[in-house]
Amino acid sequence: MHSSDLRFFPPDSARTHEVCGSGAFVFAFTLAARLGGEILWVREAWETVQPNPNGFAEFIDPASVTICNAKNQMGVLAVAEEALRSGAVTLVVMTLNQPIGLTEGRRLQLAAREGKSTGLAIIPEGMGSNAAETRWRCGPVFDPKDSTLQKWELIKNKSGTLGVWHVRWDTASRRLIMVSSAGK
Repeated sequence: MHSSDLRFFPPDSARTHEVCGSGAFVFAFTLAARLGGEILWVREAWETVQPNPNGFAEFIDPASVTICNAKNQMGVLAVAEEALRSGAVTLVVMTLNQPIGLTEGRRLQLAAREGKSTGLAIIPEGMGSNAAETRWRCGPVFDPKDSTLQKWELIKNKSGTLGVWHVRWDTASRRLIMVSSAGK
């Protein structure tokens, strides 16, 4: 993949971004692999879906991920803000189940900028914050020849340019590959 092919990935560092869709975890772990370093994954303790080290080991070393369970969404946001501000981790992933206000979103952006860390909020479809730098919709492409194929749509970008890419993760090289659309 050349940087011009998927020029918005990885998204800008020292900013907070959003991702939705059934491929959100793939996006998060691809971003973690691209950024390297330590990752903090913050979630509400009641959530039944959580990252499984056996599932993401092909992307990153499971020892580089710390999972933090917070009492509620306010706790998730507070932990994420402090982690972003500290600069102790490269990436802070937070799973959110309710909308966040503009004030909370701006606080996350300021914390990411101050700590030079990247934030990624995994959100339900249609629940984005106006403060997010970019928002992605990710999901699988059903192809009998390639079970790893994903469709990544950049649906919000403060710089104004949007796009759609078909990508797949190459485990052997540990990199993202852009796949040409059929017939091109």
